[in-house]
Amino acid sequence: MDARAVNHPYVKIMYLRSILVWTAGLPVTGVLFTIILLSLLVDRSGRFVHAIGAFWCRIILGLAGVKVRVIGRENITGDGPKIFLSNHQGAFDIPVLQGYIPSQFRWVAKKSLFSIPVVGWSMTLAGYIGIERENSKKALKSLLLAAKKIKEGTSVLVFPEGTRSTTGTLLPFKKGAFLLARKSGADIVPLAVDGTRDIMKKGSLMMAPARATLSIGKPFSTKGKTDEELMQKTLEEIQNLLRH
Repeated sequence: MDARAVNHPYVKIMYLRSILVWTAGLPVTGVLFTIILLSLLVDRSGRFVHAIGAFWCRIILGLAGVKVRVIGRENITGDGPKIFLSNHQGAFDIPVLQGYIPSQFRWVAKKSLFSIPVVGWSMTLAGYIGIERENSKKALKSLLLAAKKIKEGTSVLVFPEGTRSTTGTLLPFKKGAFLLARKSGADIVPLAVDGTRDIMKKGSLMMAPARATLSIGKPFSTKGKTDEELMQKTLEEIQNLLRH
């Protein structure tokens, strides 16, 4: 990056925001993780851990200068567990979703995330479910565990694309999320996150202020539908949400 680029006001803001996140965010993370450990003395359900995680996400978003608008909040009701299915544009999808979905849920995410110090440990303590994508037998076992949790009353969130899209265009959906939906019998809630793709580029520690939108669609039933029908319906719903 040449000197003119570094001196550009927007780039300076990026540097300042990034420094703020890393210098203020790390001690905040340490304090909140201590609170999480103490909370295990009175609550082992993971609900408090998830709530603290949502609070942490809002702090990180604020430090990074990311403003979030939520559309369709009224579509999340308290009548039974749901399967939240969202597109995946970038690393900041996770704090947007965790921080602004007005409901308790558990992530179904790739197993490698659970190895991240503090964040990954908190995911384990919250009862989130890790998927080993490279091992189909273990992946199926994890999906069946997630289906069991849903039947017991716990909502879950999955990225059906499996990984983030570098272009913003939806990637082909993996079948696992729809197998989970059919096995659990819970309603699907489509979600669309927009505006997060360029906040933090893959492989970079720099963060750019942005306006992100979380659109929450209306739940739809999974009963009597095949995996392919659920996949097509979810694709259409998320595409419609992204157009708004």
